Amino acid sequence: MDSQEPVFTLDDALWERLLELTGGEAARCYQCGTCTATCPWGLVRDETVSVREFIRRVQLGLEATDALWLCTTCAQCEAYCPRGVSIAGIFRALRELAWERREAPEGLPSLLWSVFWNDNSWSQPPSQRAQWARDLAVPLFDPTQHELLFYVGGAASYDNRAQKVAVAFVKVLRAAGVAFGILGADEPPSGADVRDVGHAPFFEELAAKTAAVFQQRGVTRLVALSPHSYDVFKNHYPPVSADFAPQHYVQFLAELLATGRLKPQKPLEVTLAFHDPCYLARHNAEIAAPRQVLDALPGVTRVELAHSGLETLCCGGGGGRMYLETAAGERFSDVRVEEARAAGVQLLATACPYCIVCLEDSVKARKLPLVVKDVAEIVALTL
Repeated sequence: MDSQEPVFTLDDALWERLLELTGGEAARCYQCGTCTATCPWGLVRDETVSVREFIRRVQLGLEATDALWLCTTCAQCEAYCPRGVSIAGIFRALRELAWERREAPEGLPSLLWSVFWNDNSWSQPPSQRAQWARDLAVPLFDPTQHELLFYVGGAASYDNRAQKVAVAFVKVLRAAGVAFGILGADEPPSGADVRDVGHAPFFEELAAKTAAVFQQRGVTRLVALSPHSYDVFKNHYPPVSADFAPQHYVQFLAELLATGRLKPQKPLEVTLAFHDPCYLARHNAEIAAPRQVLDALPGVTRVELAHSGLETLCCGGGGGRMYLETAAGERFSDVRVEEARAAGVQLLATACPYCIVCLEDSVKARKLPLVVKDVAEIVALTL
């Protein structure tokens, strides 16, 4: 026998645990390799991540590979999987096992501790959560006076760039005559980052507490700035109430335009493209709303990028990757902004705080004549 041939030892106990964590999801995979072929890591590396090998190891009860923490949970592989396997779910489940074994990469434990102590992923005090709105006189949510709760989220509360999006959205809501409020310093975390990095027990604890806050505050209609928060509120939270209806803000803007409450007037005279956030387009099949909003703006010419809609290209910030270092030359956002340049657009629009950060970083690094703005910011320019 060749002494260089690798030897694998199957662990029945590990196999049983993997089966439990993944709900047997990996058993549906028949190793066609479509997932590996579509993984965006293949666009930035000479050798892509072998998702097929990863799933096969799960089927056999073998240890996970380094690919475990590369996954951005963008679900591009799931969009093409002929068996409908929840591949991102398998990665999250295996991350849970890594947390149990204290094998999470450097940087992620501090993320969880920040959420535990500060109720946010940014290592900032809860008392500063509403500082972005200090000059806006935004009221605290009152269900007897407001038609919706504006859920700002951690990124727009603490990140300087994302705060500008929250300010723009407030301007748009006021222009449309929407009665709204925020929870201010009492806004609880959505837990989306915690879920993405695979710590299921902590996420379930956070979701239960936040759902209880929404119940106590009488929240029925909620509009979230981040598609990651919207996703967990809609798909992964315990019941809040029979009337609880979370929306992503572009969905609400589309409604305001359709009903005539929002009336953009100032023409922009710009050619733009929309970058679909993964957690809006693929995880929640919301492709129409952002395009309806942009197409309703005077002076806007919209074109599609090479990857759009369900085939959108991940910015690279999901799945906890915002909190891990990605080597220069291996950033999906670099590929994305080059697509925008090839499309001949002046402006790249998106609707996710993580996408804004990743895309702008790539524009600056590559010194491109391209402006990145959130849809809320673009709408505000027309008022």
